[in-house]
Amino acid sequence: MQEERLGKGLAALISSNQVDNSNSSYIPDFRIDDIEPNPYQPRMHIDPEELIQIADSIREHGVIQPLIITKKKNSDKYYLIAGERRLRASQLAGLKTVPVVIKDSSPKEMLEIAIVENVQRQDLNPLEEAAAYKQMQDEFGMSHEEIAKKVGFNRVTITNKIRLVNLPEPVKEDVLNGRLSEGHARALLGIKDRTSLIAAADLAIKRGMSVREVEKLVRKISYGKSSSTKVWRTTDEQTSKYSDMLSKKLGYTAHIRKMTKGGKVIIRYNNIDELNDLMKKLL
Repeated sequence: MQEERLGKGLAALISSNQVDNSNSSYIPDFRIDDIEPNPYQPRMHIDPEELIQIADSIREHGVIQPLIITKKKNSDKYYLIAGERRLRASQLAGLKTVPVVIKDSSPKEMLEIAIVENVQRQDLNPLEEAAAYKQMQDEFGMSHEEIAKKVGFNRVTITNKIRLVNLPEPVKEDVLNGRLSEGHARALLGIKDRTSLIAAADLAIKRGMSVREVEKLVRKISYGKSSSTKVWRTTDEQTSKYSDMLSKKLGYTAHIRKMTKGGKVIIRYNNIDELNDLMKKLL
């Protein structure tokens, strides 16, 4: 299922032989010292124990899969595009040369290939993914739809992942360290006040709350529990169920709220493109 989901995005960047042979060349023994890290590498952390295991394997079997590199402009050096763990492990194993494929790549392609390689292996944590997609959007002017096609997700998923960059730093640390999941983080973004959001994150960790429990906590914080707006008036099991159904149907976060008389439907969107898309679906 993982290969199927990423198939189109990966095929757009890397052929079945890993690179397009029309603009690439294979070298079995390339000097490691001539390879510099990918400046667009989305990964922020690699487990040292994992590197040691890969290094041990390389000592015994060598580097089976070549690294992908590209020529650095106005220099004799080359940038790494894909294969950061193999490069680091090869250095750890004491190798002087590694097999490489030299590929002509633009900065945009360097980021795209690095992202797809990591996403395919599920190596990026949610914040690394969010930062990488945000960079594709800001630095290369790619829409959420274009990013989604590259990596094999749908547009709504990309939009939701990019929202994670708005988390306060303490909460980002909790996500990076695995104390909070992506689902927890996305739910917490429903709290607009920074102090309240951080406090809610701490409470969720201390109590070991599920994502659904965090969502309920966020609703209590966001809508309050005053006597004039009782919880039973704003939401119940039926309206919660319909909110989820509507969100899935439209691909946008929707909330149905009961009022003293009648109620209201709130549908969230982030930009004019999403509004246009939403209106097409509604009309």
